[in-house]
Amino acid sequence: MATTTLTAENHDETVENGIVLIDFWAGWCVPCQRFAPIFEQASEDHQDITFAKVDTEDQQQLAMRYGVTSIPTLVAYRDGIPVFSQPGALPQSALEDLIGQIKGLDMDEVRKAYADAQAQEQG
Repeated sequence: MATTTLTAENHDETVENGIVLIDFWAGWCVPCQRFAPIFEQASEDHQDITFAKVDTEDQQQLAMRYGVTSIPTLVAYRDGIPVFSQPGALPQSALEDLIGQIKGLDMDEVRKAYADAQAQEQG
């Protein structure tokens, strides 16, 4: 599966189901260029996951929404809940390990913790 271009317009529907990995990048960013083939290979190896890319030059509002200050930044969602966010290019082994951890999450626990965090923010 090829990567998806993520924009402000298709963001919400893209992250609402399943596992979604988002790579925030820019064309001038050398670490981003090094990470791109690793991300692309993972997208081929894990066709059950949505791999999305955000060009921070083109989608500045979306990058700001996530508070991206360093690129590349990798963000992961599972079932519409953000479960990981970290700047820096990951080596392939670390990306594979992360994917395994995301697949192994107890989503009942994650949903409860997320709901509790949302309630505290509002409360």
